[in-house]
Amino acid sequence: MKRLPLMLTLLATLASIDSQAETCETYQLVRVAEGLGIPWGMALLDTNNLLVTERNGKLLKLDLTSGKQTNIKGLPAIHAKGQGGLLDIQLGPKITITGAGTDADTGKGSASGSNSKQSWIYFTYSKPVDGLGRTTLARAKLRGNQLLEWQDLLVTESGTDTGRHFGSRITFDDKGHLFFSIGDRGHRPNGQDLSTHAGSILRLNLDGSVPHDNPFVSGSHNKSHALPEIYSYGHRNPQGLTFDAKTQRLWSIEHGPRGGDEINLIKAGHNYGWPVVSFGKEYWGPFDVGEGTSKPGMEPPTKVYTPSIAPSSLLVYSGRAFTKWQGDLLSGALKLTHLNRVTLNGENATSEQRLLTELNERIRQVIEDEQGNLLISTDSGTIYRVNPCGV
Repeated sequence: MKRLPLMLTLLATLASIDSQAETCETYQLVRVAEGLGIPWGMALLDTNNLLVTERNGKLLKLDLTSGKQTNIKGLPAIHAKGQGGLLDIQLGPKITITGAGTDADTGKGSASGSNSKQSWIYFTYSKPVDGLGRTTLARAKLRGNQLLEWQDLLVTESGTDTGRHFGSRITFDDKGHLFFSIGDRGHRPNGQDLSTHAGSILRLNLDGSVPHDNPFVSGSHNKSHALPEIYSYGHRNPQGLTFDAKTQRLWSIEHGPRGGDEINLIKAGHNYGWPVVSFGKEYWGPFDVGEGTSKPGMEPPTKVYTPSIAPSSLLVYSGRAFTKWQGDLLSGALKLTHLNRVTLNGENATSEQRLLTELNERIRQVIEDEQGNLLISTDSGTIYRVNPCGV
């Protein structure tokens, strides 16, 4: 496929949602691919090559210079039904081992005298189990256009007969841990049930083992029935997850029902309330979901979106291309079709801006490249690059 020649130069006026002065930014929007299935996840292999997951169960490599698309083989069977399918993709941390250093898989000491680097690619997908889909964490290695050494690291306890709320996003901290999110699978009580992975954010070592300091290991917190992989719970459908290495904070963004989308600062062992507390309404009438908007022992959200924007993906921007955005949270909005930018002051959200409204596109994923330019994917099957004006 040839690279599409279209370049749209847009002068975007960003209306301030939180009553701050109106600002104006200039950027270029370049369409680099179109005609994809819903491009759910993206990960840069290098400057020119992008891996893209399609929710329908396909993986492709996109050459950002030429526009050429190459199918990648070696995926397992995928439950691509409803909101399930092939979901997120992330390159594993590149951990160098020298002598008796740190093992890239487990964090334990390695006796090897040679250097090596983490080469795994991590995926979440809905795995067919007994006719149902379960959100599953897996990893594999890429050789040419073929995935090798596929490993299902955790087939979660999250099967339901609905096609809803699989999650799921992946992120890494800088201490050898992986986090990934799972929705409540359309069954509200799952959010408060620690005997299921549904409605939770999980924390694992890179090889899929459970960290010894997870909050519910060995019946800690007096919850002996809790699954040890759970890091936080009380979530409805977190489709954005990102770790800020600079501040050592883990952030998520999740769908509420009718209203009540939330940005949450994730803390070990904390309960985020769903479905006991919520800012949303029932779909079938003007009635509040749950008992109220707060309750002792349940963590309040950092930010609430009412009406819902329907968020998907989350990024703490750290690049140099848009210096005013450094440290801000960027998220795609599906229902309200824009790129959402939230400015933070410590743990507090202070303002919101809505970008790329001109596209009128359901933005599914946003990542940044090494220069700090953005790559965004849309449910129409298009991928765009967002550069500062003049680049």
